[in-house]
Amino acid sequence: MNVPARHADARTRSWYESTARQRLEAFVDPGSLDELIGPEQRQISPHLELFDLPEQFDDGMVVGRARMDGAPVLVAAQEGWFMGGAFGEVHGAKLTGLLRAAADLRRDVVILFDTGGVRLQEANAGELAIAEIMRAVVQARRAGARVIGLIGGRAGCYGGGSLIAGCCSTLIVSEQGRISVSGPEVIETNKGVEEFDSRDRALVWRTMGGKHRYLIGGADLFVADTVKAFRDAALEALARPARLDGATLRAEQARLQRRLDRFGAAADARDIWRALALRDVEEIPAMPADAFLASAETHRESSDEAR
Repeated sequence: MNVPARHADARTRSWYESTARQRLEAFVDPGSLDELIGPEQRQISPHLELFDLPEQFDDGMVVGRARMDGAPVLVAAQEGWFMGGAFGEVHGAKLTGLLRAAADLRRDVVILFDTGGVRLQEANAGELAIAEIMRAVVQARRAGARVIGLIGGRAGCYGGGSLIAGCCSTLIVSEQGRISVSGPEVIETNKGVEEFDSRDRALVWRTMGGKHRYLIGGADLFVADTVKAFRDAALEALARPARLDGATLRAEQARLQRRLDRFGAAADARDIWRALALRDVEEIPAMPADAFLASAETHRESSDEAR
């Protein structure tokens, strides 16, 4: 399709540096984004005022319907610049509602993750939101919808967000797309700096970063840090068969067990890369996306028929 020059320029911008709306508007077909429950409706968190914290009229979650290459999709994007994209009651309810609509309509969903996990100020409501979203993802997939997760924002995808991401049909990640159930500071606080030094940024990125997650099969597609790269990968993922059944879950469990058996004793991500027979292990963190993909092509763990 013909893309206006302004829109084409926006697709070359950094995914990491963009806001949620900048990503969405450049990601979908030009002019096709129809936001639902937008800022004008002022659906804000009822909890933040109690802690004298700033509120945002969309509560850091943008949801809507759009088109990609002419096909209708539902879309959601977290705003990592607002409270680190953390899940609260309203934030989570918007995504839950979108996923329930996807199940009813059998409509594919693309989620742009950018989250540090659950808001501490809304702990119970946030945890409940995570559970409801995970159930809604499974229900949408069981109804025949694909749920595609994109991870490359400033907050990464931590805590409950990583659990939701793990339920998706396909995960697409860039080098900036860190994924982990526990964040670096959480691990250090609970286990000590000897276990994990959160100030060692190189350690954080090679343990939780997109390259490592892709190499061990925790993400399905790896892309460069541009809106266009994420869009192209999402279109590829949306063309894949939609499947979630007992065989898929058993395959996923078997894959996770193989990963644990093979790498469970590794003390560092570099030990895993060596076990994968990757060359130039020390150079992997600095490799451009194309060179990294060429190096990883025949060595990475595959998700096979899992997920």
